[in-house]
Order: sequence, then structure tokens, then C-alpha cells
Amino acid sequence: MNKSHNLGLNLSKTFENHLKHLMTQFSISSSVDNANSTSNNLVWCGRRDSNPGSQAWKSSTEEIDWHGFHVWLLKDHRVDVTRNTVNYAKKYHLCLLDRDFSEIGSLKETVRPNALKALSCLAKFLGVHEDFKLLVKNYSLKWSGRSAEDLIIDRITKVENPNEIFDWIKQVKQLRPDLSEFVEFMAVTGLRLVEAVNSYNLIIKLHKERKLHEYYNSKSEILEHFKFKEIFFRRSKKAFISFVPATLVQRISTKKKLTSPVAVQDRVRKKGLKVRFADIRETHGTLLTKYLKDNEIDFLHGRATSSVFMRNYFNPSLISDLKTRMFQATSEIQERISLSQNSLPVLRCSA
Repeated sequence: MNKSHNLGLNLSKTFENHLKHLMTQFSISSSVDNANSTSNNLVWCGRRDSNPGSQAWKSSTEEIDWHGFHVWLLKDHRVDVTRNTVNYAKKYHLCLLDRDFSEIGSLKETVRPNALKALSCLAKFLGVHEDFKLLVKNYSLKWSGRSAEDLIIDRITKVENPNEIFDWIKQVKQLRPDLSEFVEFMAVTGLRLVEAVNSYNLIIKLHKERKLHEYYNSKSEILEHFKFKEIFFRRSKKAFISFVPATLVQRISTKKKLTSPVAVQDRVRKKGLKVRFADIRETHGTLLTKYLKDNEIDFLHGRATSSVFMRNYFNPSLISDLKTRMFQATSEIQERISLSQNSLPVLRCSA
């Protein structure tokens, strides 16, 4: 005591401060133990206000960093996919916070998978994906949309006139001359809308840079998408090659770039037309059955199936007449969408 006094120490004040520190630490430790105990006894069966442990969970997720979520998604997703995912997550995130997926279960079969995928990504971002999976299980939700049988029936019943898609393309060419080459490009390649826009713009870009030969093989008349994996290779959707007549590539190279797939759709809607770009791909694949085998169509449509043959043996470069048969189909397509009343099919030389 005397030594402490000589050093100028106030022992009573020191003991008081140390006691306050110990009490604070004890209080924090007790709070954590209580929170863990509550969390371990949680049963996910109700909304936030009926769940005794929900308030702690709410406080960690209510203030969602949407910008951070957007940046996080961009690491593994395309820009348009990221945008759509964030939009769906913002629209339905309260279902995840409230632990109530009844609204998700009532969504249309075409919307529900998109909402679930968005909430799955959000749950991973927030670190509660195990909870998300439990919710999906408890509400008996299915990720898949309509069954394959229903989709086939839809395709059979929605088309009354086999030529209606070709007629629709003609209408677009008449009412939107600025999209004439683009819809023809989609018709002869069967590319998805996003892929077609990217390919169309890449042709224009590389032509200006005098590098079109890096993409278009003029000898075989093939657009080699596989050389630009970052553009044409997505997780479940890919494009490897497309046979395109040189004359069409030349016409496209002089055009202006398209802003986006959404902008293309808007241009069509402004003329009072339905948006039927997805139907072009379906029509293209159906017409090709007259000239190509199923595995050849799958390859040209970017479907790398899991069959042993497709994964280990199929090589289109070994099919000597593939170009010939493909351009026979292309000639028929160009004839059907030509605005000339007396148009004749364009004959192609053999490969």
C-alpha cells in the first residue's frame, strides 16, 4: 500500500475500473451464450414475429448491401443475369427474411424458378444458405418450371400456321428495316437472342478493327464463337460455331451496333408486333431436321450433351458434307423470309 501510495497510484479507482471491465465482459459473454442457446433451439416454422430467435437473425440481414451483392454476383455471372437476379432478390427478399415462402409457392411456374435462384444467391451472400434450403424443403417447392410434356404441348398448340414465324420475320424486316439483317442473322444461325446480339456486335467491332478474320473463317464460312469463350460460353448455355453466308456477314459489318437485347425487343414492340425471337430458334431447329442429324443440330445449337458419343467422339470437322447440308437449310430459310415475291433459293457450292 505504502509503495503504491509513493508511486502515486489510486488503488480504489484502479480496482473500480477493473471491476467495471470484468462486469462488461461477463455481460457480453452471457448475451452471446443466450443467443447461441436460442439459435440452437430454433424451429423454422413461422414468420419473424412468431419466432423467438428471429430478431437476432433479422438484425444481421435486414440491412442488405445490395451494391455489394451486385458486385459479388458479377464475379460468376453475366451483367444481364446479375441485373435480373438482383431485381428478383429485391422483390422477394422479405420472404427470406420473414422465413415465409408461401408467396414463392404461389408464383407462376415460369417465375418461381427465377425467384428461387435469386433468393438462393442472396442466401449464399448472407451466409444463410442452409436455412434457405430448409425453407425450400419445408414448403415443398420445386425449382423446375413446367414439365417437358407441358412444354411440348404448348409448342404444338401455339402454332397454327407452320410459316407464321417466317411471316413474323418478314413483318419485322418491313416495319423495322434497321433490324432486317439482324433477324435474318438469327434465322440462319438459330442463336439465342443474347448470343445473336453479341455476335452481331462482335462482327461490326472486329470489322472496324480489321480483325474480322479472327472470328469469321471466310474459307469455311463459319463464325467461330469458341474463340471468344468469355462471350459465348455461359454455365448452361453455349455457342460453338455458326455457318453464315459471307454476303450476310459483309452486310452486317457495315451496320451500327445494337444497344442490348432489351432494346431490340423494344424496337419490335414499338411497331405493335409480338416479341418472338425465342420462336426463331425453335423454328430453326425444327427446319434443320430435314437436312441434319440430331447430334449435328445439338452441336450447332450449343448443346454439349452428356452422352459418351458427344463428349468423346463427335467431331464436326470430320463431317465433310456438313457445310453443304447446312447451307441447303440456310437457302430455304432465306427464301422463306425474303421480301421479294419471286425470290429463288440461293444455291450454295459444296464444301
